[in-house]
Amino acid sequence: MTSYRRRAGILLVMYGFALALSSCASLDCAREDVLCAGLVTDTLGIEDNGVNQDTWLGLQDAKASGVVDQIAYIESVDTRDYEKNIAYFAESHYDIIITSGFGMRDESYRSASDYTDSFFIGMNQPHEKLRSNLMPVTFPEEQMGFLAGVTAARVSKTGSVGAVCETSGIDAMWRYCEGFRVGVKFANQNAKIYITYREDGDREKIFVDETWGYETAQSFIKRGADVIFAAGGVTGQGALRAADESGIQAIGAERDQAADMKITTNMITSIYGDARLEIQKALQKIQGADFGGKSPSLIKFIPLDGKYPESLTRELNETALKLWSGEIRVNLPLIKP
Repeated sequence: MTSYRRRAGILLVMYGFALALSSCASLDCAREDVLCAGLVTDTLGIEDNGVNQDTWLGLQDAKASGVVDQIAYIESVDTRDYEKNIAYFAESHYDIIITSGFGMRDESYRSASDYTDSFFIGMNQPHEKLRSNLMPVTFPEEQMGFLAGVTAARVSKTGSVGAVCETSGIDAMWRYCEGFRVGVKFANQNAKIYITYREDGDREKIFVDETWGYETAQSFIKRGADVIFAAGGVTGQGALRAADESGIQAIGAERDQAADMKITTNMITSIYGDARLEIQKALQKIQGADFGGKSPSLIKFIPLDGKYPESLTRELNETALKLWSGEIRVNLPLIKP
């Protein structure tokens, strides 16, 4: 496999991607009795501690259980390579092509239109217009924000907590932080909540404005917040970094932020969608010839450190299940009013 990865480096130069097969022996995906599934990651790569990595793990599970015969992934180097990387799998007769990340949504839709012989799964990609060969798998940001809010309220000693999010013009970001607000109030009606979105900022810095995230979190900390929740790529990571440097507890979103940022002391947990489970459910759904609608989603959180009581972990597990079953409803619209 090591030698193959060296050859993948040559592909990187020639085609703008790195391809890895699940095994060194490649099957003929054009055969009707062989089911092939390929994953195209966004530019964060396969080891993103989030959706890309978990989706690949789910594909490995699906292959081990015999749901698919061959799996492979392509790590996109540049956003301009997305459609080219998708085309590689389609032209190699892959039956199922998974694209990962919100930023690949348009390319997924166009490719599903161009390559009707392949079935597409868009991980973390809401699609207003659906195609018969495109299944969007989305995650409930409002529920993840809610769970973060409950966590923050339970561990806060000052009763003041803060949430830093990218622009509310992105519905997912709005649902994260408004879900956080609802969750905090669910756990503590008297809590003081500071929430700020990156509004009117430089559009070129969407998801990458670390300075704004850092300074916003610092302003909350100065006002007494002792727990910071953040969402929005590098923008959110700026807030988490400010909390860590100030010795303030933090809650991440979108991926395992402690692993991604190498922060272990003050990161309580990270809450994000269970892509590993969802991709397996999606593949099974396709095998059952049920190609319509959206796949319901579960949320996951990184296990809490031993310094937190076991009762808190039990509460978060129970809350997550109640959110999934509908026993607890966040009651936020999918689109910001």
